Amino acid sequence: MRHTVVFLLSSLGLTSSFAFFPSGRHAISPRTASAPSRTCPSMSESSYEYDVIIVGCGVGGHGCALHSRAQDLSTAVFAGADVGGTCVNRGCVPSKALLAASGRVREMRDASHLSDLGIKVEGSVEFDRSGIAAHAKNLANRVKGNLENSLVGLGVDVIEGRGVLTGKPHEVMDGTTGKVYTAKDIVLAPGSVPFVPPGCEVDEKTVYTSDGALNLEFVPEYVAIIGSGYIGLEFSDVYTALGSEVTFIEALPMIMPTFDREIAKQAERMLIRPRPIDFRTGVFASKVTPGIPGERPVTIEMIDADTKEHVETLEVDAAMIATGRVPNTAEMGLEAAGVTTSRGFVAVDENMRVLTEHGDAGEVMPNLYCIGDANGKMMLAHAASAQGISAIENICGREHAVDHDAVPAACFTHPEIAMVGPTEEQAKEKAEKEGWELGKSTGSFKANSKALAEGEGAGIAKVLYNKGSGKVVAVHIIGLHAADLIQECANAVAAGTTVQELSMMVHTHPTLCEVLDEAFKGAVGMSAH
Repeated sequence: MRHTVVFLLSSLGLTSSFAFFPSGRHAISPRTASAPSRTCPSMSESSYEYDVIIVGCGVGGHGCALHSRAQDLSTAVFAGADVGGTCVNRGCVPSKALLAASGRVREMRDASHLSDLGIKVEGSVEFDRSGIAAHAKNLANRVKGNLENSLVGLGVDVIEGRGVLTGKPHEVMDGTTGKVYTAKDIVLAPGSVPFVPPGCEVDEKTVYTSDGALNLEFVPEYVAIIGSGYIGLEFSDVYTALGSEVTFIEALPMIMPTFDREIAKQAERMLIRPRPIDFRTGVFASKVTPGIPGERPVTIEMIDADTKEHVETLEVDAAMIATGRVPNTAEMGLEAAGVTTSRGFVAVDENMRVLTEHGDAGEVMPNLYCIGDANGKMMLAHAASAQGISAIENICGREHAVDHDAVPAACFTHPEIAMVGPTEEQAKEKAEKEGWELGKSTGSFKANSKALAEGEGAGIAKVLYNKGSGKVVAVHIIGLHAADLIQECANAVAAGTTVQELSMMVHTHPTLCEVLDEAFKGAVGMSAH
């Protein structure tokens, strides 16, 4: 049956990563020019039960399924009893609920800030821990239900078991029932799970990963966060807003090691030093032992990252393991299918086709694709969705590759951090290697009328560009609503827009986006009022 579908993503509470522009340009890459109305010829008359089977139903698998149905392909999704995956159930969505609630508490307890706005709060500001936790859980359940309903409404068959490759082409087995299903093409989207380093004993009560932290079963007086990346920073924001003291334990010599260095320094000044946060760098948490709330503390033994000698033992009320994520690819039949992984990651080419192994010796596996965290290209929910759409485009014979340099990312602290493209350090190396000169221009929140009206004048926007071509290479922002501001910049990178063109585009006054206008104009020697 051929379906014509109009799908409203706002009903899901999700951002569309796969809109089509009227020009016919695909939103997730500037290199594709397929018209929005084109569909694949249905292959259902073949000997296969489905045109496409998707193994995994997180944001990547969901986006892949929607695009598959939009191309009139018969589609089944193995949900593994986890519709929505990590993002919806244990990641992006519930964490934003915790950040929203705790952020309100922080704002209402900031008497100095409120006084500057002419506001006075009588008495103390209290919060209901269980109510905040319920807000996060209810939001996740609501979005999960909307996702599942959208799949069913579009004619996608949702199979509850976990999909396992049988070793035979075109086959996927339901790991629960043992039933085997067939499809012309198979897309792997199993996602990832938290990485727990050796020596860290997790009970998900006093020592927990982000999975356990989202339950907010208690607010510890003193919590150690092992790792200072996106996840650790966001939870430090939640904990300090609710009254906790935090210590970061970071193995690398600097805190926030994956961030642009200039932005990391700004973040340290704005997000760490004014708050009850300290940190240890250059040390491993070699042994973490759970405690009992109110009876026995969590103990963390730390060793020097270089010498491996013991340097300190820390006693805290709770410890959060925020050391990254690893692919959820174990026991899904990859070895039987002839696929060799590296630390669990599946090798793919730029068209999302699975390769037999990493490196030059890897050969394309026919009719088998892998998207999202499992391929390790970019471990972000919206990148997974973009890759899922790209896989379907390639299945339909319209060659497509996601431009990962144009995919934005954000850390939802207060204020937020957002970026697209390489760090300044990486961009300098790239420019030197490729023989072009890197330009840099910044805009400041402290000169922005809207930011000042909010009493939020801290932060900068940094634009990196190719001086020769004028094309935007990267943008890094720290400041009020940075996560929303970055999209204009990501679009500019994707479209190859130059700073000359951006400097002449009109930005609404007074808005936060004028911080970017200042940076764009500064790149070409103009001044912003």
